[in-house]
Amino acid sequence: MMNLAAGTFDDPAFLTDLRAQMLKFATLQLSDPIAAEDAVQEALTGALRNATSFGGRSALRTWVFAILKNKIVDMIRQRQRRAEIQPLLNVESDDEETTELFDRRGMWRPEDRPTDWGNPEDELLGKEFWRVFDACLNHLPAQQGRIFMMREFLDMATTEICAEADITVSNLNVMLHRARLRLRGCLESHWFAKETAEC
Repeated sequence: MMNLAAGTFDDPAFLTDLRAQMLKFATLQLSDPIAAEDAVQEALTGALRNATSFGGRSALRTWVFAILKNKIVDMIRQRQRRAEIQPLLNVESDDEETTELFDRRGMWRPEDRPTDWGNPEDELLGKEFWRVFDACLNHLPAQQGRIFMMREFLDMATTEICAEADITVSNLNVMLHRARLRLRGCLESHWFAKETAEC
């Protein structure tokens, strides 16, 4: 998802790369380039102001992204409270039939069963894995990717996501299910299939 390599605020290349990643993420979540710019500026300003309190227990990039995550959640909640939610793009029509992956009892069809992913913990910190995961995430339909990140990265509650995206709980569950299936398929094709081929 992101490069967790250590960096410093004194390194212009690190700051430029960090800001670009933050802006991309904030724009996806807020659907508003100006609000995204504000969130990134506030997060970077807060991080610089409190740089002395950074204990180094995590990568600097991770710490700054945590600040950005909190800013984004605050902005989304403020938007909801003021009822200034801008209309979102219509949910992409997704003709993909997921039911064909399961039999009538709801079990995986043998040919569609997930492949063995090995031990995910061994892969978790691999930079290459996160590069592939980020590419897979970027290939999700925009609304699916946004909903998935609200749930899995921003840890937003179901009611908050539904209010922000103007969808029902049923729509949310379907979109999350489809996003996870697409991510699974993409990772199996571009990451885990490679590992199997090397064995």
